[in-house]
Amino acid sequence: MIFIDYQNRKPIYEQIVERFQMLIVKGVMEADTKMPSVRSLATELSINPNTIQKAYTILEQQGYIYPVKGRGNFVSGNQSLREQQKTAFFRKLRSLIQEGRELEIPKELCLERAAEFYEEGES
Repeated sequence: MIFIDYQNRKPIYEQIVERFQMLIVKGVMEADTKMPSVRSLATELSINPNTIQKAYTILEQQGYIYPVKGRGNFVSGNQSLREQQKTAFFRKLRSLIQEGRELEIPKELCLERAAEFYEEGES
């Protein structure tokens, strides 16, 4: 379910946050599903429980999960999360296109490469 890339420069807690965000947005983890406990996930990934707790705190602040006292954390049923992710994606895409313009990369080349990258993701 969750794996850590130790070669990645991104902090471990950020990797955990991103993996859970994607699982939740894609619907792999359905609303009101219990999240793994901090201790069990820390043991499974062989990392400090504080790292997991930090990731869970961020997920809670962003509305992806909610805590139930004495029972653990559960996946939120917030439907707007997917739309927020799409909006953030298009914001990044706009920024990349602007950067491409500044580098004088032709529109046709951008579209061609975008299509290639999109197709690579389907294999």
